[in-house]
Amino acid sequence: MALSQTFLHPKLNSGFLSKSYLDNKSEVLLPVNRTILCSALVNHRGGNKSRTLHRFCCPEMDSDTLFSLNKRRVLREAAVAEKIMESTDTTLACTGLGIVDFLRDKNLLITGATGFLAKVLIEKILRMQPDVGKLYLIIRAEDSTSALKRLMNEVLKTELFNGLREIHGSEFEELMVKRVVPVAGDMTKQNLGIEKDMVHVLAKEVDIIVSSAATTTFDERYDVALETNTKAISRLLEFGKCCEKSQLFLHISTAYVNGQLEGRSVEEPFQMGYTIAGEKSASVPALDVQAEFHLAEKVLEDFENEFSNLQDCKVKKAKVAQRMKDLGMQRARSYGWQDTYAFSKAMGEMIIGNERGDLPVVIVRPTVIESTSSQPFPGWIEGNRMIDPVITHHGKGQLSCLLGDPDTVMDLIPADMVVNATLAAMAKHSGKAGLKVYQVASSVANPLTLREVFKIIFEHFKCNPYIDHNGKPVRLLKEMTWINTMENYRHALDTAFGSPTRINGLSREHLVQQLKYMATIHEPYSFCKARFDISNSEKLSQELSSEERESFGFDVKNIEWRNYIGNIHIPGLRKHVWKGRGTGKKNINI
Repeated sequence: MALSQTFLHPKLNSGFLSKSYLDNKSEVLLPVNRTILCSALVNHRGGNKSRTLHRFCCPEMDSDTLFSLNKRRVLREAAVAEKIMESTDTTLACTGLGIVDFLRDKNLLITGATGFLAKVLIEKILRMQPDVGKLYLIIRAEDSTSALKRLMNEVLKTELFNGLREIHGSEFEELMVKRVVPVAGDMTKQNLGIEKDMVHVLAKEVDIIVSSAATTTFDERYDVALETNTKAISRLLEFGKCCEKSQLFLHISTAYVNGQLEGRSVEEPFQMGYTIAGEKSASVPALDVQAEFHLAEKVLEDFENEFSNLQDCKVKKAKVAQRMKDLGMQRARSYGWQDTYAFSKAMGEMIIGNERGDLPVVIVRPTVIESTSSQPFPGWIEGNRMIDPVITHHGKGQLSCLLGDPDTVMDLIPADMVVNATLAAMAKHSGKAGLKVYQVASSVANPLTLREVFKIIFEHFKCNPYIDHNGKPVRLLKEMTWINTMENYRHALDTAFGSPTRINGLSREHLVQQLKYMATIHEPYSFCKARFDISNSEKLSQELSSEERESFGFDVKNIEWRNYIGNIHIPGLRKHVWKGRGTGKKNINI
């Protein structure tokens, strides 16, 4: 890898070896400077420095002659160059990962294709590399016709793909047919529920597997969470090992698999049997993932038997579902995880580490994924993400107090940055043995507290109030009040709204219950003491070329939170999720 002169620190451009040092031997030397030397040191760090200098600087002259001329000077210059290289951002010395070229002719199998993040990934690949091979998208459907219908309605017809339509015009449909293949499947079934002939096609063609399917409900039924977030990963991994051309298994996880650990959470894989509670108490038994599978199956059977005499099927189903939700939360917290979602995702990671064999693996752990920051356009979002229901209630004047520590760091990350990091990791690690973890997070490099988040939200709605069903603006009179215990929060909600039976369209009773539920689910996050280390991700980011940083950048230090939340995210939420409801005409510019 040669250094590009364009990206060098000015100090690196000074001459290294000159005629005055080499006397009459100078005519046999190629032009040499610190640029070349740094390239040598980057690629041969830890090797024999004399040989490195000889090989890259003066191949025509034997190393003994070179060093006999002025060894001290050579080594001093080498030390200077190496010091500059180490103290200067290593992106200056980078030729890039070649992401666009890597994607050419690659065939990818992507699960969870109708999900928010997967759509951003699919659009990005098609936009940046129209000559990608094929994107095989596993879509839950009974047959290929139903899968195609879901692909068109839930993926390709979304606003996210408008830019691609404009780029390709009348050829858009042709490109989609050529590059995008909907695959009817079900991750909970053998062979992923894929028809036999298609299984053979995939086994021969797929280069990269992207595991993006998941249930993200924090208090999901335990049996459902295990089936989707844990068992299905095992099935997909086994399928990947059977693919003839497999280069990489890339799994989208979550940084919150680190559970209720405090302090800096590192980018390391989990060992099978690890528990977070075991970090604090030796009495906590090792986690047996298979035993959890059996437990969920047995308890589900017991609950169904318990309620078998109920005549109302809806009531029976609801009671069983609630018991299974309670079981998931109880099992998660007994081992040190905050909820069923994080617990089941952590077990999915353990499965990968234990069963991957020789298959190269990358695990990407994003934090709270929110709307796109810039690509394909700012503010695209689908559905209410973690913080969005709270933004909505606050903007509507339905929520003025919140359970949490205002100094807790809220770790947000734009969806397009997660996708960029995913593609960078894909290009770097495909075909290379091992398992690498990348956390895509902001809490270490660009921390943002809950207090700061809700100050920005308040300012946004103060300038651009929600318009209620009577056409009147909802005026927020004060910023968010913070309450530090669940008991006090419940009391505050019970007394907050006075006598009205309805508050901006919602019944008082329903609103209070909804807010209490949200607080219960979000409590571990609103008091979270973890910061997510991104050392691996930062190193990966530094390997991008200047062109790649423009198109695939994911340096979280570049996020300006006031602008992102106030001028990108909330307007995006109002446009794409609220569908314009409650939006005034005033331009949003805080």
